[in-house]
Amino acid sequence: MLKNKKGSLQDIIFAAVVLLFFGIVVLFGYKISTEFDNQIQANDVIESHGKAASTKLVSYYPGVIDNTFLFFTVALSVVTLVLAALVRIHPIFIPFYFLGLVIIIFLSGLLSNIYQEMASDTNLISQANDLTFISNILNQLPFIVGIFGMVLMIVMYKLWSIQE
Repeated sequence: MLKNKKGSLQDIIFAAVVLLFFGIVVLFGYKISTEFDNQIQANDVIESHGKAASTKLVSYYPGVIDNTFLFFTVALSVVTLVLAALVRIHPIFIPFYFLGLVIIIFLSGLLSNIYQEMASDTNLISQANDLTFISNILNQLPFIVGIFGMVLMIVMYKLWSIQE
């Protein structure tokens, strides 16, 4: 099953897009849950158990789901590194990899700007401020992609000399 799976630049851009998508989904979910909770708290027909359950659900976003995003980011990185360790590539391709990495860092800057624009919207800013890991990771996405791309390059091209 893992024969055709390879750690590469394609995996880095895939991880960046998945992180952006997950971050946006969580941000919108948190906003919708907060608005829903506000309506439930204002409704006198709903019993206190329903109000408590709604408040507890909303409290999971800044705690559990935000921390899960950090875990998800690290897990994507580790999986990509493991897949890169399975690839044997000649070091002659390092300049092409580096050029591709520069392009991907630029693209991850665009992805980071997408999240920053959404998070700075007046309707979403309070929720984005509560989601600290998501905001920090997606704001620093180009830096994270650059560092991780360099580590991936070392793993992929260093293994060629070890296997010779």
